[in-house]
Amino acid sequence: MEKKIKLPEKLLYEIWKNQKFTQALITKNGEEIQVIDAGIENTELAGPDFIHSRIKIGNLTYLGDIEIDGFYSDWKAHGHFLNKSFNKVILHVTLNYDSSNNFVYTQEGRKVHSVAIGAFIEENIRTSIQKAILAERKNRVNKMVCAEVNFRFNEREKLELLYRLGVERFNQKCEKMLNRLKEISYISGLKLKEPVIKYTLDENFYNYKFTHEDFYNKGIWLQLLYESAFEALGYSKNKEIMQRLAKACEIKFIEKYRHDKNFLLKIESILFHAAGLVPPVHSFNDEVTSGYVKKIVELWQDVKDIYDAKTFHAAQWHFFKLRPQNFPTIRIAGGAVILERIVNQKLFPQIIKSFETSGNHNTLLAALRNAFIVKADGFWKKHYVFDKPGSVELNYFIGLSRADEIIVNVVLPILSIYFDIFGKKEITKRVQKLFFNYYQKSDNSLVDEMAESLSVIDATKRSVLYQGMIQLFRNYCSKGRCKECVIGTKVFEDESQEN
Repeated sequence: MEKKIKLPEKLLYEIWKNQKFTQALITKNGEEIQVIDAGIENTELAGPDFIHSRIKIGNLTYLGDIEIDGFYSDWKAHGHFLNKSFNKVILHVTLNYDSSNNFVYTQEGRKVHSVAIGAFIEENIRTSIQKAILAERKNRVNKMVCAEVNFRFNEREKLELLYRLGVERFNQKCEKMLNRLKEISYISGLKLKEPVIKYTLDENFYNYKFTHEDFYNKGIWLQLLYESAFEALGYSKNKEIMQRLAKACEIKFIEKYRHDKNFLLKIESILFHAAGLVPPVHSFNDEVTSGYVKKIVELWQDVKDIYDAKTFHAAQWHFFKLRPQNFPTIRIAGGAVILERIVNQKLFPQIIKSFETSGNHNTLLAALRNAFIVKADGFWKKHYVFDKPGSVELNYFIGLSRADEIIVNVVLPILSIYFDIFGKKEITKRVQKLFFNYYQKSDNSLVDEMAESLSVIDATKRSVLYQGMIQLFRNYCSKGRCKECVIGTKVFEDESQEN
């Protein structure tokens, strides 16, 4: 077996369940392991892969959880050392070693034995693993049912279809933004005394006839940009709660503190407290963390009696199986900078002005990216969570890849409806043209697989085609609607005629 072969962890789970090893397992530091009970696979709860396991290492018997990773380094890469759910782990099982360390450490600082099972797997299982890897690779490539036959649909036709679907997806995003803008405008016009977060739209809203005059209030546009950017920063795991946080901490509330000397820190204080992520001040030993937490707690004292919107709990946020740089703490820190730019640096008006005064593609592109790329700074440059410093400093809270995602999925749709509402059709076309010719730096495994299945590898970076592949998969491939898809209709009809 190759020393650094990468396996789907599900295969490793099966090996652990069966316990068919060539000899007794030996920990990295040379102690023999006796597996009394392999445990129960954890299929529902976030946390370690096996629970209620029982093992004996040396003369000591342990009862607890087993975590299984492809590599020793995955323990840190997956954030297990920061996650309290892994505090009961009694053994870290890996296929390979890629470190000289003998142990991993839990969030509470307890050291846990590590064992690499690659050297203890029977030869016939090794052969099976190799076959499984090839099968998994084939399944990954063949994500589309038509992957083997869609060559009958030529490349030009595929690109034309993806282009149409990309435009369709962009228009749907515009419609979504417009609907939310209407909600914000309507609620704002009611001048509610209770917090907006508690308000439910009534029948009057659905019967209301909106005109362009309902959208003059610049605050509703800023709130829309703020909410949508936060949703995009949450990725798939935390996008809903990030958007709910932005709805709770309304921009008109944040604006009350815009002239504060430490405005950015005040924003962080509000967001982290509302998110429920600020731990007790007395829980830290190092001065940097204690100092930062004390500052944001002090700033919260000026706010907490006025803040009457929703608050959240730490348990509602997803850290599990996220890379540390994608932890919600880092995304909130980056979002705080974007929010400060929206409120104090007139980010939205500046973007509007860029489109009104310049038709140059490169100039517009640079302006947009500069607006949403956020370099790491302050406390969160060296921390992923409150509890302990990170092992590596961050360079960016929001890098080019995530900035491009925000621009394509949030900013351009908002700008399109903005200029359309106010009758600036030519600038609306300019926004759409930028989308059609936008080449983003983002990577997406689904898009990569779709491009490989369609044999259009070069299409992955052009945003309209990138979005088209997502639209194709979500609306057709994932739902088995092959006979309703242009590609499926052609290739499967051709196949049936040949048979």
